[in-house]
Amino acid sequence: METNYVVILDFSTATVIKIHLSKEQIEESYRYNDFEEFLFTLEPKYSFQVKNCCWMMCETLKEENYL
Repeated sequence: METNYVVILDFSTATVIKIHLSKEQIEESYRYNDFEEFLFTLEPKYSFQVKNCCWMMCETLKEENYL
């Protein structure tokens, strides 16, 4: 499975962050032993802190909204 998306639940701000990774970001992620190490590099750009989040990575993103 190739990681194309990262979904982050930031429980400190009650924010759901959905990131569609670029080809460059996907390639960069392979340089890390652990995907979470790569996520730390995304913190400044997307305004979150890994320590305050739950996250998942996926190949395809399916959304359901019950609001």
